[in-house]
Amino acid sequence: HEAVSEVVNGAPSVQTEFEAPTLQRRVLELTANHFGGATNPGIVIVLRDVSELRRLENLRREFVANVSHELKTPLSSIKAYAETLRLGALYDSDNNLKFIGRIEEQADRLQELIVDLIHIARVETGRETFEIAEVPVASVVERVRASLADTAASRQISLRIAPPANPLMIKADEDGLYTILSNLVDNALKYTPAGGSVEIRWSPEGKSVVLSVVDTGIGIAPEFQARVFERFYRVDKARSRELGGTGLGLSIVKHLAQAFGGQVGLTSKVGAGSTFSVRLPGA
Repeated sequence: HEAVSEVVNGAPSVQTEFEAPTLQRRVLELTANHFGGATNPGIVIVLRDVSELRRLENLRREFVANVSHELKTPLSSIKAYAETLRLGALYDSDNNLKFIGRIEEQADRLQELIVDLIHIARVETGRETFEIAEVPVASVVERVRASLADTAASRQISLRIAPPANPLMIKADEDGLYTILSNLVDNALKYTPAGGSVEIRWSPEGKSVVLSVVDTGIGIAPEFQARVFERFYRVDKARSRELGGTGLGLSIVKHLAQAFGGQVGLTSKVGAGSTFSVRLPGA
């Protein structure tokens, strides 16, 4: 109404954006222009839904801010430890190796972050080369269990598998499937207290195979569940950084699953653990 009034009162053109008063938030771009001649004048109004565009712009801004923060944290630590060594700690035999160890830890964290960023960028843009084949799920699960067995043991967590009655094959890239499962299991181990358990399950469902990682961890509140697959999203930022990781693991899982024609899911209850599921095409 305001746009039409402005054009009626002589404005050559009016362009604005507003949020539509609907249940689902929608951002509309409005353009109002004069139409017709002096004998039969009118006004043309064009409405364009730019909700998705604005959402992606916000995601890009958040991503840049998050990357900057994630890179800044380990770099600040490396700089601080290096400065401490330069100012005299280098000759402190009781602490110098400890400081060098901290520098190595933070450098490793930077490397992990950069590798994960490159990985997710390649998957998202379709530049990652996948070798799609018939992959036996059991062999990949066994690789994941073997690679994370020591981690589970050090945290006093039982790492188990629950195979189906018959062997199952899926159509995917074998290394990609390994990345999906290892990220899910590693994430489950981080958020499961000592004495708990993490179990890998897989079963047929129609023409698909559903792989699940079930833990007895701290769980995720319902209001956070929709966002856990976003890049850098952490329910508890302080705890997540303390436990290590880049904040990209679940996002990589989601994008790899989608690249293989599948999808991800989550069911969780605070204090009662979580189940992360990946549905992939069966072979």
